[in-house]
Amino acid sequence: MKIIFYFFLLLASTALFSQPKLLSWNIQNLGKSKSNIEIAFIAATIKDFDIIAIQEVVAGFGGAQAVARLADELNRKGNKWDYTISDPTSSSAHKTERYAFIWKTSKVKKIGKAWLEKKYHLEIDREPYYCTFQYENKKFTVVNFHAITKNKQPETEIKYFKFLPEQYTNLNLIFLGDFNCPQSHTVFYPLKKMGYQSVFVGQKTSLKKEYKNGKCLASEFDNIFYKSSKIKTLNSGVLHFYKNFNSLKEARTISDHIPIWFEFSLN
Repeated sequence: MKIIFYFFLLLASTALFSQPKLLSWNIQNLGKSKSNIEIAFIAATIKDFDIIAIQEVVAGFGGAQAVARLADELNRKGNKWDYTISDPTSSSAHKTERYAFIWKTSKVKKIGKAWLEKKYHLEIDREPYYCTFQYENKKFTVVNFHAITKNKQPETEIKYFKFLPEQYTNLNLIFLGDFNCPQSHTVFYPLKKMGYQSVFVGQKTSLKKEYKNGKCLASEFDNIFYKSSKIKTLNSGVLHFYKNFNSLKEARTISDHIPIWFEFSLN
């Protein structure tokens, strides 16, 4: 009986520890300016996660090429990865960009084509990029987003997110990215009333330009929002990649944001 008990305990532990890990990172100006060494560093930083959502991919050819270089570097580390890149966002007033998803094919399966939001592409400067994945027999859709900067009032865009759950009633949406706005802002209240929770509360994610009073993180901008009735958070955290550099100036050649992640189960 003891052997049978330990066998089922092992199965339960394996199931628990094999849940998908989703990481989001605004990798500043991910394009041809990123050297092979920098691409290798980024790959080493994210290789232990299953789905990577990237913001701020350069709109030109260099951006798509950089994502391909990153996926190629990840493929050298023992797992098979695939990726999808958005068309350039429809921004005209501000800088147009691309989004990307990279995922371990042994862990999750991409369902259908990824797409940029069409209904609110005029209201949202860099309209979000959706991709549906399947883990075991359950599906979820990651909504990748990079808001306009704080001084341009990102809440004027984020306010349209309250319409998206109703627009995609058949999808289990996970909103993530760089919102340039803290989760405590009133613009997130409608989503919270619908049952969405933020993974992080009070977690600063943008890098200062230099250390001040021993602190290097500036603002609570990046986050992940999920429907608590459909998803359970098992673990979460941030990656302090800048600690591998001698200065914040050096670290900011990789990005001015740190990666955020969470491990979750699907109800």
